[in-house]
Order: sequence, then C-alpha cells, then structure tokens
Amino acid sequence: MHHAISPLDGRYAAKLKQHADYFSEKALMYYRCKLELLYVLALDKTALFETLNEQEKENIKDCIDNFSEADYQAIKEIERTTNHDIKACEVFLRTRIGLRNVHLLHFGLTSEDANNLAYTFMLQAYWKEVQLPQLEQLLEQLITLATQWKNIPFPTRTHGQKASPSTAGKEIAVFLNRLTKMYAALKTFQFAGKINGAVGNYSASLAAFPDFDWLHFSHAFLEAQDLEPNLATTQIEDHDRWATYFNWTRQINNIVLDLDVDCWLYISQGLFVESVQAGEVGSSTMPHKVNPINFENSEGNLMLSNSLLTLMSDKLCRSRMQRDLSDSTVKRNIGVALSHAYLAIAETTKGLKKLKINEDLCRKELEESPELLTEPIQTILKTVGVEDPYTLLKNVARGQKPTREMLLELVNKLDIPNATKQQIAALQTVNYVGDASRIADLVIVNAQKVLAR
Repeated sequence: MHHAISPLDGRYAAKLKQHADYFSEKALMYYRCKLELLYVLALDKTALFETLNEQEKENIKDCIDNFSEADYQAIKEIERTTNHDIKACEVFLRTRIGLRNVHLLHFGLTSEDANNLAYTFMLQAYWKEVQLPQLEQLLEQLITLATQWKNIPFPTRTHGQKASPSTAGKEIAVFLNRLTKMYAALKTFQFAGKINGAVGNYSASLAAFPDFDWLHFSHAFLEAQDLEPNLATTQIEDHDRWATYFNWTRQINNIVLDLDVDCWLYISQGLFVESVQAGEVGSSTMPHKVNPINFENSEGNLMLSNSLLTLMSDKLCRSRMQRDLSDSTVKRNIGVALSHAYLAIAETTKGLKKLKINEDLCRKELEESPELLTEPIQTILKTVGVEDPYTLLKNVARGQKPTREMLLELVNKLDIPNATKQQIAALQTVNYVGDASRIADLVIVNAQKVLAR
C-alpha cells in the first residue's frame, strides 16, 4: 500500500476501508452479478421458462450473500479471454450457479442494463449505509455546539468589518439549518434505472416472447429494487438522476466548505480555540502552534471532490447517439469523488469536536466596540421622528472610533422623550443580539425532528 499512486489507497486507506465494499473493482463485479441473478429470479416468476429448482435458488442466494475473493478472481481470469467484463460475469455465473438453463442469464439484456444498475446499486448502498449516517453525525455535532453556545454573545463580520453582534450558537445554527435542508432532501432521494435492451425498446425480449409485457415486467423489477424506472432511454440510462445526486452531494460539500472557512477564520481571530491533542505537533520549528488542520484538510478534500462531481454531472449526462465508451473510465472514478467528500466531512466533524469558544474574548471585543450600537440607536430614533438619524450617527461613527459616552452625549442633546434616552442608555453591545437565541432553538428543534424521521 505504501506504493499506492492515489492517497485514497495509500495515506488515507485505513480511513476508507469500508469504501472498498462499494467502489472497488471487486464491488463492481459483485453488483453486476447481483443484478444478473436478481433478474434470473424475476424471470423465474414469469412462467416463460422452466421453473428453477430449490438447489438453483439456493446457489443464487449463496452467490449474492457470499460473493468471495475467489469468485472475483475467477471473473477476472475469464475476462482475460473475453476482454469484456459483463460477458465474464455471465460466463462465471453459468458455473457458479449451475443453472440447468444457462440462457436465463442476461436474457434479452445489453451490457448497459447490467452496468447502469450495478453502479446504481453501488451508489444506493453507499448513500444509505455510509453517506447519510455520516451526515447525521455532522448534524448531531452541530446541534451540540448550537445548543451549548446559543446564548453566548458573538462578534460578527460583514465584508471583514465589525457588524452587529449575534450569538455563537446562532452562527453555528446557520450551517445546521442549511445542512438539515440538504440532508432532508437527500434522505428522500430515489435513484433511477433501466433494463430495456440494446436500444431501449425491449426488442430482443419481444422477439422471443411477443405476447409478454416486457415494459411492465421491467418496471416492476426496478420498483422492487426501490428504483424509479426510466421510461425512454437509448442503449444507456441517461444518468440525469445521477447528476442530481452528484449535484446535491456537491452542494452539501459547498456548505461544509463554507463552515470550514468560517471556523478557520474564527480560530485565526482567537474567538474559537482548539483543544490540544497529546503528542500532536503544530510546527517543525514553532512549538506553540495549534493548527486548524482538520478544517484545512477538509477544505482541500472538498475541492477535489467537487471538481470530480462537477465533471461527472456534466459528462455522464451526454453520450454520442445510442452509446459511446467515453463515460466508462469516468464512472470508475465515482468512488474517488465520494471518498474525498467522506474524508472531508470526517475531518470537519473531528475539528468541530475539538472546538471551544473563547467567551471572554468575544465579550471583550463587543464591549470595546460601542460603534455597534449606532444601528439600534438610529433605529430607535426613527420611532420618535428624528430627522435622518442614520446620517446623524454616520457622521459620528463612520471611519472613526466613537466612545459610548460620545454616542450618549449626542442622544442627550436631541429633543426627544426622556424614556427614549433611557431606552438608548440601557443598550449594551453584549446584549444586542436580537432573536438569535430563539432562532438557534428553532433550528435545533427542526434538525432533531428531521433526524428522528
């Protein structure tokens, strides 16, 4: 493994062991065989052929449940002769299953019937068994931080400049809210597929059995696999649904990337700090450093993932006429794109678990920024009819550093009710957070409901 070309199979291999079950060459061969065998079982129920005996059914079940390394190697050995991976699977299954009627295998199908469904089975399994659970872990960690920090005053920035205060929990809740919506959409996602022959018309199957409704049969087969049948296709499935899945995954990546960058910036400003890990080194020469490496690692992996996902969303929806092979090598990299996303989200979640908030610094920065009160002051002054209070406050505060006393002196000189002056005098930057805490609470409750569904 130390000679691996890709870091996915080298440096990061230990973190991606389970991914081989979905995206390796062996996994692809398994899902191709699984498709072929499920189709045989479906054909057996049509009464068009001699019924399978119990031993044949048991052999099919055993191959699906116990596909082995030896099975995979046997397919690869056959492929050396056939130079065709789908045909190699078919030839292998003839021996492995011991069917009396070997013609049940791949009956009326084209290679792309097996391929589109094999890849879709892979994606469907990964989506359900790995991707959604990982997102749930990220959401749970964001819920924890948003809950713990929902009442802690927090200095914000717009255009990199000081802006009206918020709470730390509400700022975390922004990302929780965005990811919850994407998770809820992704959780209801349904993949599509086709199993309709060489140019999508069931021509070979109808030639053999013209009175059988092959369209209805194939749609029922796909629906039994929790797939939406694609009614009209060329030789290949159009992969428009794959593109939707890749784009949704890419959008999740973008939200996480935004979170990574904000966490990095807050750490650089000292507002967030990271817990120290025993034995960890932040620099080869500067012993004091605690670097935000989890967020940086995540950022790089997300950019790699998004580059590939964008390519796949664009490329895999296009094919010359009925079929060309330019998509073949691209599809083989689906696991690369999703593995980089997995690594990234794992790093982000790990980084979030190390985060602490420097509450004292947050309060200190707000207390030393009375200019932030110009927004509420000018808004209150509007309610009592002061002419152009925005300009009044701008002249005192823009590009300057007004003190609290300067602002109150300006207000006290105005001909306004004493109650209004007292209302303004009571303003404190650390308390000027609006409905931030309630917003955080509502986001948290909604996220918990979505996760509980």
